[in-house]
Amino acid sequence: MSSTAQIGVTGLAVMGSNLARNFARNGFTVAVHNRTAAKTKALVEEFGHEGAFVPAETAREFVAALERPRRLIIMVKAGEPTDAVIREFAPLLEPGDVIIDGGNAHFEDTRRRERELREQGIHFVGVGISGGEEGALLGPSIMPGGSAESYASLGPLLEKISAKAADGTPCTSHVGPDGAGHFVKMVHNGIEYADMQLIAEAYHLLREVAGYSPARIAQTFRTWNEGRLDSYLIEITAEVLAHTDAATGRPYVDVVADAAEQKGTGRWTVQIALDLGVPVSGIAEAVFARSVSGHSALRAASADLAGPRPTALSGEAADAFAARVEQALYASKIVSYTQGFHQIRAGSDEYGWGVDLGAVASLWRGGCIIRAAFLDRIRAAYDARPDLPSLLADADFAREIGAAQDDWRAVLGEAVRQGIPVPAFAASLSYYDALRAERLPAALTQGQRDFFGAHTYRRTDREGSYHTLWSGDRSEVRTD
Repeated sequence: MSSTAQIGVTGLAVMGSNLARNFARNGFTVAVHNRTAAKTKALVEEFGHEGAFVPAETAREFVAALERPRRLIIMVKAGEPTDAVIREFAPLLEPGDVIIDGGNAHFEDTRRRERELREQGIHFVGVGISGGEEGALLGPSIMPGGSAESYASLGPLLEKISAKAADGTPCTSHVGPDGAGHFVKMVHNGIEYADMQLIAEAYHLLREVAGYSPARIAQTFRTWNEGRLDSYLIEITAEVLAHTDAATGRPYVDVVADAAEQKGTGRWTVQIALDLGVPVSGIAEAVFARSVSGHSALRAASADLAGPRPTALSGEAADAFAARVEQALYASKIVSYTQGFHQIRAGSDEYGWGVDLGAVASLWRGGCIIRAAFLDRIRAAYDARPDLPSLLADADFAREIGAAQDDWRAVLGEAVRQGIPVPAFAASLSYYDALRAERLPAALTQGQRDFFGAHTYRRTDREGSYHTLWSGDRSEVRTD
């Protein structure tokens, strides 16, 4: 077998197959391999007309088909299946070759694999890929980590197959060393969880308080998508809400069980944020909201708890409330991105990655699930001030969220009055208020900690750490 393939893909489920087809459609010769040869054969038979494929039945044939430096993409389940494929292929490779993991791997696994393979002279690149099955085929947002040397070899191929922003810029760039790519993809998914929950809460409010039908809410979201909320998730929300179930004639959203599932990346985002000490409360509430929705027995046992039942508004009052919901949704969305970018910066500082936040915003402008018009403005904010401590420190975003806050608070007040759960809206507003507060009640918390555990505290009027002798004469001693 001649070494003619510029890239190889092993693992030909839907994502892997579509990615291989994307490479082929863009003029690359693609080696394809799967644990079951029948799937490889089926891909070539069905889509061979789209470009040049080199099918391989064995790992050795697959590696032999690749030109040097070899570049092979693994598209299998995260965890042990990925490690098993690496163990199979690594002995067949040579120094300078590149293994790319395109799955949703935990970034710590990516860091370990990169370190282990580096000792063998093999580059390992963890690549976050967002856009789902359609994006993999037509152009995803691609977030590669790994060494700069590996990106020099791999980057031109990824730039060719990636989504393109409105200005033609490829939605990919080198994110940073070792696990940086998968870390950024993890946070992307955390923001995605928050975005989806905020949209769901907006829908719930429009349904229960404004009294709108799903069809009317669909039209409302279409209108919002023409303005500052222009985004992929708002666009598809309108499509979902406008859909009618063929079997019953009812709105589709009324026949789907209200139990949201998750695959784990949002949960990872929250877990790692806790490790880093980064407040991602809006993202966390979105993750917990999915968990609550799935606890059907708990919800059934609590169905008779006392509380108000929603009463719909009508006419101009309903429309005015819908306008306030748009403000609350936009303000909360800014908070979600603020929290996500803060976590990326904290991770970059912790692991020494040097991630460019403006570049991250740029590569999310197309192809990915959270693509949105205002990512151009986020990119511009970080390009203008690379040391920007928070999106809320940007004058334009601060002005907008400040202008939205009265309506934001009114929506939260109405939701509480009517007994409608809005955990992500509420957490987002609390985060905003916590950042702008002159003093937080954490002073009392520190006093409690010092009382029961002698954990010490700092004072506002002088330097040093202190402890009060609570069980003694309550005098204060300096401890540092």
